Order: sequence, then structure tokens, then C-alpha cells
Amino acid sequence: MGDVASIIWRALPSMFLVFVVIGGIIGGMFTAIEASGVAVIYSLLLAMCYRTLTLKSLIKTLYDSALSTAVILFLISCSGLMSWSMTFASIPDIVGEMLVAVSDNKYVILLVINITLLLVGVFMDMAPAQLIFTPILYPVVIGLGVDPVHFGIIMIYNLSMGIVTPPVGTVLFVSCGISGEKITNVVRPLLPIFLVQFIGLLLVTYIPVLSLGLPKFFGLIN
Repeated sequence: MGDVASIIWRALPSMFLVFVVIGGIIGGMFTAIEASGVAVIYSLLLAMCYRTLTLKSLIKTLYDSALSTAVILFLISCSGLMSWSMTFASIPDIVGEMLVAVSDNKYVILLVINITLLLVGVFMDMAPAQLIFTPILYPVVIGLGVDPVHFGIIMIYNLSMGIVTPPVGTVLFVSCGISGEKITNVVRPLLPIFLVQFIGLLLVTYIPVLSLGLPKFFGLIN
């Protein structure tokens, strides 16, 4: 029991990181993005206190972080060029017109939107895709009676699948960079997971209660 108590006591500062991050976000002290920076600083202080971080390992960590950041920025820049090209070619406007012309059935339109966003997410990063397609798709789905919160969840679900699929999947590239695995070795085992995610996307799309049940229960939306 003495050893267990000693281990738990030494692990408490590390476990407290969860409360710092979640508590800071909920308490409004910082945003979710800023929380990552807070977590890095907190982890750095812990490593210094535990004396597990040497100057050599710190330099290597900074070097690896710089490489990973460079990969992400390069992918985002390529995605930005793609978004500019699509905007210049009026592709978003064409997509919006096609959606209206395809059908007036809500379920068919939602299926077409899902397919469109899945294709867009493969070639574009989430942020530019949201900025470009939200103003186009939002009036269409609202006109069909889709709840705005429900549509937002559908869109984020779609584009989140894109960040783990090549050629622009930033999360996939970063994960492979950290693990040292090749993209070609990772994609094939992920295919069954993509299938499960697609099934989950259809469930979220056509069963609104999965998205709106909790917010309505707590009175956050009508």
C-alpha cells in the first residue's frame, strides 16, 4: 500500500493537467486552442520538476516540433491554394445551385451535402472549407427545415473525416510523423474505420436526436 500511495502521490501533478485544461476552458480562462499551449507549458514545468528533461532532449523536442509544425503549415498553405482555386472557378456557387436543382427532398439534399463535404475535406483543410461552404449550404438546409445545430454537427463530422485522409489529412501526416510509420502502411488498416465513420455520419445525419437530444434536454436549444 505504501508503494501504491507513493506512486499515486507522484502522479497527482500529471493527473491534475486534465483539471487545468478542462477547468480553464469551462471557466472561460482560455479557449480550447489556447489550452494546448497551457498544456505544453504545464508539461514542461512538470518535466523540469521531475528532472526527466535534459537540455539535449529539450533541443530534440523543439526540433521535432518544428518539423511537425512545418508539415502542418505546408499542408494548410496547399489547402489555401486549393480553396482559392475553387473560389476563383466558382465551384462553391455551382455546388449550391446543383443542390437546389437536384431535389427538394431533405434527405436527398443531406446525402448530396455529405458526399460533397467528404470530397471537399479530402483536398481542403477544415478552416477554409468551413469559411467557403457554410454560407452556401446554410441557407439551403435552413430552407429545408434542418436545425442549424444539427447542420453544424453534420458539417464538422464530415470535415473531421477529411483531416485523417490523404492527400491533405493534417492529423494523419502528423501522426505518421510522430510514429515514424509510412502513409502507405497506415491507410489500408484505416479503411474499415473509415467505413464505420461513414455509417456514424449517416446515423448523425438522419437521426437528429443523436445531435440534439442532450442540448434539448438541458434547455440549450428549443
